[in-house]
Amino acid sequence: MTEQDQQDMLKTVGLNSIEDLFQDIPEEIRFKGDLPVSSALDEYALTSHLSALAAKNANTDQYPSFLGAGLYDHHIPSVNNHVVSRSEFYTAYTPYQPEISQGELQAIFEFQSYICELTGMAVANASMYDGATALAEAGSLASAATKRKQLVVSAAVHPESRQVLHTYAHGLGLEIIEIPAKNGVTDMEELAKAVSGDTAAVLVQNPNFFGSIEDLAAIGDLIHSHKGLMIVSTNPISLGLLEAPGKLGADIVVGDAQPLGISSSLGGPTCGFFAVSKDHMRRMPGRIVGQTVDHNGKRGFVLTLQAREQHIRREKATSNICSNQALLALCASVYMSVMGKQGMIEVGQLNLQKSHYAAVRLTDIPGVKLAFTSPYFNEFVIQLPDSTSVSDVNTKLLQKGFLGGYDLGRSYPELQGHMLVAVTERRTKEQIDQFASLLEGCL
Repeated sequence: MTEQDQQDMLKTVGLNSIEDLFQDIPEEIRFKGDLPVSSALDEYALTSHLSALAAKNANTDQYPSFLGAGLYDHHIPSVNNHVVSRSEFYTAYTPYQPEISQGELQAIFEFQSYICELTGMAVANASMYDGATALAEAGSLASAATKRKQLVVSAAVHPESRQVLHTYAHGLGLEIIEIPAKNGVTDMEELAKAVSGDTAAVLVQNPNFFGSIEDLAAIGDLIHSHKGLMIVSTNPISLGLLEAPGKLGADIVVGDAQPLGISSSLGGPTCGFFAVSKDHMRRMPGRIVGQTVDHNGKRGFVLTLQAREQHIRREKATSNICSNQALLALCASVYMSVMGKQGMIEVGQLNLQKSHYAAVRLTDIPGVKLAFTSPYFNEFVIQLPDSTSVSDVNTKLLQKGFLGGYDLGRSYPELQGHMLVAVTERRTKEQIDQFASLLEGCL
């Protein structure tokens, strides 16, 4: 843009200078001086500069990671990036003209089909923004379906998911009751006291935030006896080994598809999934792709049940979320198709076996013990020696080239000095042994 261009534009809007554009911003909070950026750089210099900035991040290719808590360092097959980088997928949004978007629609349909297979549910949508919003949307659906205003959620559900749930509840006028955890799982006695004929749903996570396995069948029986719904948030990788939540009484199954071939990307974006029993499919948020045949009998794909979306029903919409994460859902679809049924089982077994080996090695350290005795999948909680700061330990581990576990004291004050450790199939025996040795040296 030239100086003359600027003057012409300012004259058009009736202003004298660029500063006049910011006159509504109070003087005391305006930025003064030069922005902390480099001078103009050519392409080569810019690439070098950005590479140097990126190198400051502790990425999981260079730093073995034992940090999970919702984002996991799983293996991503090389074919994933090859497929999702194709321009017809990479630039695609929700296909509003299905007759010219059959490839994108089929990809979404495959994602929905895989999610139904994993979760044991009848219907899945085209994806959600992430696992947290999927859980909150499930609570909203349950309230609408049962015409009740109370949701009971386990404290062993991811803290950030519970925060999103509370945000939704405030706007919808819902009451949230949180049930404490006992020995790393939902306290069933307290849950039984809280659930009543006013409860729309019980929301649990399995494996839960501590990595422990919940008794879904018992929780389902409890809430169903009061004619409420059971909502389960799950790690899809665990479903290669664990029974599908739909087979254990879940009415709604949600979760984050990030473990399915999606990079953690320093915190996101990720991709949520949302699956329901047939009774609730018309209340699902987001979009659904359906399969049909044309007048020649040829298979085709369409967006279906669209009347639930806000741009059609407006104030009668079931949700304000009407979009989806098509590209990341494609990542998950490619991952599951490459892995296959046997691959999903094997990666689940590797996560289980390696995490249990790590637990043995870490609890051999004097003063370190498992916090809970409940069964776990690929995450577990260790209690460090008294007065040990998990934050300080993690800082020392980072200096030695390792990403330590999550400091549970940040989310659970009663668990100060406790570390949530995640072990995926990417961690080798040598890395686990080295992590144990380094952790002992940091205590």
